[in-house]
Amino acid sequence: MISEELLSLLVCPMGKAPLRLEDQTLVCTRCGVRFAIKDDIPNMLVEEAELPEGCHSLSELDCVKAGAAKVDPV
Repeated sequence: MISEELLSLLVCPMGKAPLRLEDQTLVCTRCGVRFAIKDDIPNMLVEEAELPEGCHSLSELDCVKAGAAKVDPV
């Protein structure tokens, strides 16, 4: 289980927004990207994150559209 202390330090690697804990995932409070937690270790790799419903690419995220995050071209 992720401690409250660790949760308070973690931010979304895309737009640096705080994360909230939902079941076994960390969810960005701004763009909704979901990061899996396996064996109590958060996987913060953007490439392996689950995009929010209706979003088909990183460039469609609210934080990227607002200019708060930058996506490297693939």
